[in-house]
Amino acid sequence: RVDSNMVRMISFQVALFTVILLITQESSFALILLFDFFMRTIRQPNLSPFHVVGKFILTGWGVAPKLCDESPKRFALYLGLVISLFLVVFYVAGFTVFATAISIILLICALLETLFDFCIGCKIYYTIQIMNAMKDHRRS
Repeated sequence: RVDSNMVRMISFQVALFTVILLITQESSFALILLFDFFMRTIRQPNLSPFHVVGKFILTGWGVAPKLCDESPKRFALYLGLVISLFLVVFYVAGFTVFATAISIILLICALLETLFDFCIGCKIYYTIQIMNAMKDHRRS
């Protein structure tokens, strides 16, 4: 189980850095996003700048954890890692139009999570689970 308040706090920071990336077109912001997603993917939250800031804020405000299922959030995290990797590759290669389009997708996903607790990656995860269950059901 994971704290959905922390997930939303991190999503806010992802959205913020994505906006800065879109405004500045500086690949260093894409690298920060990639680094953060990578640290959280390999389960090193204390090395994730967004997790550290989120923990500081949530602890300082005294916000109680609100637990939710980890599996769909972890799937969404992997999607974020892949998206941020594409961002870095496209910015470094000079494909700023593609990088900008991917940044906008990342921004929309992060804002949906932050503002409405609506996780696109989680919806994809559940859809895959349902499709797999239906496929298994047809086999039996």
